[in-house]
Amino acid sequence: MPMPPPHPSLAERRATGKALRDRLHRADQGNWAPPGDRPDLIPRLQAANARRRPDLLPLKWGRMSASPFAFFRGSSALMAGDIAPGPVTGITVQMCGDAHLLNLGTYAAPDGHLVFDLNDFDESMPGPWEWDLKRLCASVVLGGREAGQSDADGRDAVRALVRAYREGLDRFAELKGLELVRFEVTPQAGGGVLKEVLAKATRDTPDKLLAKATEDDGQGGRRFRLHPPLVQPLTPAELEDLLGGLPDYRETVLPGRRQVLDDYAPVDAAFKVLGTGSIGTTCLLLLCLGRDLEDPLFLKLKSEEPSVWAQYLPNVEPASHQGRRVALGQHRMQTWVDPFLGWTRFGGQDFLVRQWSDHKAAVDLATLQGADLIDYAALCGGILAKAHARTGDPVMLTGYLGDAEKLDEALADFAKAYADQATRDHERFREAIQSGMLQAITGL
Repeated sequence: MPMPPPHPSLAERRATGKALRDRLHRADQGNWAPPGDRPDLIPRLQAANARRRPDLLPLKWGRMSASPFAFFRGSSALMAGDIAPGPVTGITVQMCGDAHLLNLGTYAAPDGHLVFDLNDFDESMPGPWEWDLKRLCASVVLGGREAGQSDADGRDAVRALVRAYREGLDRFAELKGLELVRFEVTPQAGGGVLKEVLAKATRDTPDKLLAKATEDDGQGGRRFRLHPPLVQPLTPAELEDLLGGLPDYRETVLPGRRQVLDDYAPVDAAFKVLGTGSIGTTCLLLLCLGRDLEDPLFLKLKSEEPSVWAQYLPNVEPASHQGRRVALGQHRMQTWVDPFLGWTRFGGQDFLVRQWSDHKAAVDLATLQGADLIDYAALCGGILAKAHARTGDPVMLTGYLGDAEKLDEALADFAKAYADQATRDHERFREAIQSGMLQAITGL
């Protein structure tokens, strides 16, 4: 059998990327304005959430109403529809799909040391690198505003983010494949901006979670502490479905991890409302105990729907299992992955399975003042570059991006324009709540 043809040389790949500037000038990446016939956002939001639990949507609307940034977090489908029709270079990466400032954070690697990385992949799929980068940039302006920073500060932070993205890709393009796959960022590398994140992650242990989230069941065991509507018990049928899905989940983790799982027995489960964008999906918590009551393993099972970007990428083969799609995106983009990450299907839904709250922590937007906003944005840009370099062609990307600041300035323009649109959308959204068009529950 003949050997496959060799890869194009580094110079050829870089030249191919540079030639893409003729298709889409870097300065033109900043061109965005809402079309005159942009549909009203309320029907778009309702359509995007049509498969969610209707009894929980008021909770989602309530959390989204808190601020333009909160609205942005919960409306990724709107942004997908707004920017997907625009031109792209055609360079494909594994997208996070919902890259924003709070979807990066700290968690424990399999050996226990803490790393900082992307940590939300519900919308992940192969697609244009621009979509991830633009969503992350827009979140910087909105997050900066929420922290009380000026748009001038936000612009500086976006430019720092894009510069870090360019320089990161340039650095990763020089690494060998095995060097790139092992590249990690620890919280300590983030300096002062991640000091509090590191402290929170260090405190977030299974033992602490056991004390916080569970209580004595009156029979010498533990059960989840209920707090309706945020934490609710399962019906017997729901519990039976969940337990029935565990054998299939077990087969999706590595054999060595199955051996560990077999040492734990499920003792209680509950329905949990988490986050903002995920509200309305089925999110189940499972408490498993090992040798005794002080040996807990918490698993989170979250139902997954098709990515909001899927309808705009008709040439990408549809995922046969949405939980598997999310898990594979996480494997591809993260340096270190939750050892119990897997997937299953039950009750007519696809589920992603992962540990719940194992040394996980994210930045507090209110702390992003002055230079910290710029430093954190740059850190996030470097992390996204690492993920895209692992899953795309960093040499070709570097050829397109170049050394000049044209893309930095362009995406600073885009981020401001889209943040303004999200702010107007938030105002329209609050009007819909005040008029009774949407029902919202706040304070939970």
